[in-house]
Amino acid sequence: MTGELANGPRDLRLLVSLTLCAAVIASLVAAPGGEGLFGASLAVLMLAIAATDAQRYLIPNELTAAAFALALVRAGALPPDAGTGASAVFWAGIRAATVALPFLLLLLLYRHWRGRDGLGLGDVKLAAVAGAWLEFTTVVVVIELAALSAIAAYAVNAALQKKPLRTTAYLPFGLFLAPAIWIGWLGQAWLSDRLALWSG
Repeated sequence: MTGELANGPRDLRLLVSLTLCAAVIASLVAAPGGEGLFGASLAVLMLAIAATDAQRYLIPNELTAAAFALALVRAGALPPDAGTGASAVFWAGIRAATVALPFLLLLLLYRHWRGRDGLGLGDVKLAAVAGAWLEFTTVVVVIELAALSAIAAYAVNAALQKKPLRTTAYLPFGLFLAPAIWIGWLGQAWLSDRLALWSG
């Protein structure tokens, strides 16, 4: 038993390392060039956020700030064909605010209704990151994916503990939202690359 416990963290580190390598490779394959490098950086940040939130129930401001800043740099460096870098940065900011606002309202309403937090400000900031990186249609899919994954994990956790759902400890939402943001970027980048090939 002692040997199993000692190997636990090592196995976890190996799993995280393999996941990170796979995400970086997938990013570069889905979008060769600059966009792939941005996506690989996003993968690193989202994995770090998910791991930190899983362990500490906390999303570090430094990581969300880095992901948000990277989104703005990406928007300015790789604007759409029909736009300029400045306009792309502006619209990335607008999308970020538009996506974060409903999360903030949900946080405040739940706090008023239940007297405790269901979401944290870290989740609101992470939603802004999603808006800065993704188109609105992709954001909707990403939030749905994260919510369904969180509900499924919560139900499985309750079943394993043999406790009613309402008495089971809640799971951090960033654990599910952060990877979903990268998955959304990956699908968006892959589709954009395929459309560019077909139109060319």
